[in-house]
Amino acid sequence: MPTAGADVVTGPATLAAMATLLLVRHGRTTANASGLLAGRTAGVRLDELGTQQAARAGARIGSVAVAALVTSPQERCRQTARAVAAGQRDAGHATTRAVTEKGLAECDYGEWQGRSLKDLVREPLWKTVQHQPSAAVFPGGESMVAMQHRAVAAVRRLDAEITRDHGPDAVWVAVSHGDIIKSVLADALGMHLDLFQRINVDPASVSIVRYAPDRPYVLASNTHDGDLSWLAPKPGRRRTRSRGAAVGGGAGPA
Repeated sequence: MPTAGADVVTGPATLAAMATLLLVRHGRTTANASGLLAGRTAGVRLDELGTQQAARAGARIGSVAVAALVTSPQERCRQTARAVAAGQRDAGHATTRAVTEKGLAECDYGEWQGRSLKDLVREPLWKTVQHQPSAAVFPGGESMVAMQHRAVAAVRRLDAEITRDHGPDAVWVAVSHGDIIKSVLADALGMHLDLFQRINVDPASVSIVRYAPDRPYVLASNTHDGDLSWLAPKPGRRRTRSRGAAVGGGAGPA
């Protein structure tokens, strides 16, 4: 299982700052609305509500210029990524084109794919998925451990590349799926995968993670509203160093 980061640094040491990641789940789909586990089924698209949700998320993210936009290859995520790109254009930011990342693809649910959730609840594996997902292997698909490993590896690799290419003030977006985002958040929170069902990630929600050499910092999870302009770098101010978590909680964004 991926670790939550390097050993905690004690004392006054300063640490290189990293880019900030916005994890966006795709908007609601026809499969979500009908209670089906879509998985990697082709042709699953956003429904009318999901399209509206994606547009709202894109407009919200438009308050900050994003350095990179990465998406799962599934169509519902690519649709949502296009809404994020539209929000960037509408806000007057530079054109951002979505890049597909296989590591962010939906979990391979194998034989569970396309089945109704009300039927899957009766499967013995359902209880394992709910209470011990680290032991869950979908028949004909992948394990939940493998899902988390490849998603976390992709996110951390991309974050390091974006920090290198665009600097520590960069903000980037990854559009993916519920279980994928939950597994990334669990890793960032230092939670065992067996606890990741305690995390909720709704359609078109935005979660925020900032990686650093000492540990990841989860700045927000499963948000639907609220100003994101505080993520934008302030003129004349560059975030180059971190001294770790602020004792007492700190003053928050200006």
